[in-house]
Amino acid sequence: MSKFNKGGKKELPAISTASLPDIVFMLLFFFMVATVMRDSTLMIENTLPYADQVEKLENRSLVMYIYAGKPSKEYRKFGTEAKVQLNDKFVNNIKEVQTFVQETRANTPEDQIGKLMTALKVDKSTNMGLIGDVKEQLREVNQLKINYSTKAGDATKNVK
Repeated sequence: MSKFNKGGKKELPAISTASLPDIVFMLLFFFMVATVMRDSTLMIENTLPYADQVEKLENRSLVMYIYAGKPSKEYRKFGTEAKVQLNDKFVNNIKEVQTFVQETRANTPEDQIGKLMTALKVDKSTNMGLIGDVKEQLREVNQLKINYSTKAGDATKNVK
């Protein structure tokens, strides 16, 4: 009588799928945390100008974005002249910029309000008169931290 049986073929055991739900939920959780949702849909043509000296913003959650430029092809029904976009809508009256800043401040923690910054994402062909009006509205609500968003590159590319 031998203890070890060398004859006969044994079948491979089935693969255990007990840990499969754990792996699926772990991947789902990872992608939910790592995915960044877009804040607003860009409704304007926005070709940013180039700049030589570019800095990254430190805390993007404390940035209000104001877009300016001509409406893109899908939104030409609103006109063809340059417009200001706040979140997902065009501004009809330039004074709405003040309301936008005040609402953003109201939704910001009190200790962070001093760090709140406005980023202007302006199409390079936009008239500076419109931008001057936006800056004037920002001055009236004492929002003085303004940043112009640009692409890193040679600034001489901006000149036609």
